[in-house]
Amino acid sequence: MKIYFAAHSTTKDNESHLSSGWKDVELSDLGVQQSREMVDTFKDIKIDLICCSDLRRAIDTVKIAFGDKIPIIIDKRLRELDYGDFEGKPSEIVDSMKKEHIKIPFPNGESYEQAVARVQDFYTELKEKYPDRTVLIVGHRATQYGLDTLVGGKTIEECLSVPFKWQPYWEYNL
Repeated sequence: MKIYFAAHSTTKDNESHLSSGWKDVELSDLGVQQSREMVDTFKDIKIDLICCSDLRRAIDTVKIAFGDKIPIIIDKRLRELDYGDFEGKPSEIVDSMKKEHIKIPFPNGESYEQAVARVQDFYTELKEKYPDRTVLIVGHRATQYGLDTLVGGKTIEECLSVPFKWQPYWEYNL
């Protein structure tokens, strides 16, 4: 299975440097424009299926970019990490706490181990159902950590040690 991963487009929380987690936030004007441009990024790649989390920012990114041209699976397991009491808090505060929550959940939230297991469960099921498909996943950092640990052989610690650097997409073979 060939997987392309793309991060959801920019949100109002991203622009305000807030950690959204499971908080359902909307795309910013920049995010809407990025979503419109996403279709061009994939114009020469045959995508059989798109999967995204059930959070509005991921769904809106996909719907704006592709409309109903490609089948879409929306699944809660592809969500970002649940920051619990720290959802909507400044990213600077949440980022400084991430390594403390690899095994220990955020208060009233989840740990990175829990999030990665949730996401990997989705990928395992996806591979069983669609082994020969080319799939675009539109998601969040936790969504990508699931791929990086499952396919890329990285540890969660390694994933958290690398600052996010945007690119149009990442490729994985599952």
